[in-house]
Amino acid sequence: MKPLVVINFKTYMESSGRNSLELAKKLESVSADAKIILAVQAADLYKLNTITIPLFVQHIDPFEYGAKTGSVIPDAVKEYGAKGTLINHSEKRISFSLIKETIEICKTKNLETIVCVENGDEAARVSLFQPDYIAIEPKELIGGNISVSEAKPELISDTIKKISVPLLCGAGIHTNEDFKKALDLGAVGILISSSVVKSNDPEKKLKEILG
Repeated sequence: MKPLVVINFKTYMESSGRNSLELAKKLESVSADAKIILAVQAADLYKLNTITIPLFVQHIDPFEYGAKTGSVIPDAVKEYGAKGTLINHSEKRISFSLIKETIEICKTKNLETIVCVENGDEAARVSLFQPDYIAIEPKELIGGNISVSEAKPELISDTIKKISVPLLCGAGIHTNEDFKKALDLGAVGILISSSVVKSNDPEKKLKEILG
């Protein structure tokens, strides 16, 4: 089975608005080497409907249609092509009760879920809600040059023992060595962002990470 690589576009200038489509097209050519998912802003979904890589939104609110001004609802993003969502990213943290509600409504809409956590205890609690994936990302390593697989390898292996769903490894991954070590420790894939999105050559950088 191909490893899963989730690329979080965040809200960088390089991956927002018209740039989101240009970047997605560059990454599309690498999709044969891994199972790639792009986590994009909900506002950019409609621009990316020609992209063959599965698209996730970076956040969903657990609401149906109705009077919920400012919310990102599952039915709307699904209509524009979203296949799933990130939940509880360190830059968009929500309560455990909202995590549970979001997972539950996504299941009814046939949307996949990746829940971000900062440690093994959070992972164990979230695992009870049965998301499709859990992504472990220590907050202090996000956006840096030291990966969790390098700085805290035991966090990956110990967390896997505590959960019943596949684990993704995030935070600081920027080399093929980081990627391979995460897989060797038992992760099924990685969650990355700036190392690819802000690269001068995103396609080349992604290929280098995949090896």
